[in-house]
Amino acid sequence: MFSNIGITGLLILIVLALIIFGPSKLPELGRAVGKTVKEFKDSTREIFSDDKKDDHRKE
Repeated sequence: MFSNIGITGLLILIVLALIIFGPSKLPELGRAVGKTVKEFKDSTREIFSDDKKDDHRKE
């Protein structure tokens, strides 16, 4: 998805994020995104483990 951005594009995104959200809000946003990704990973892991358990029960 972001494989074609490059270093300059990444720097522009960081500068825009600093301008829009300000330096005090960025750590909070990072924490929120991290928690969201962690919860998503945990729930997908749980779904896949439930599917494997169901497959074993069917056999």
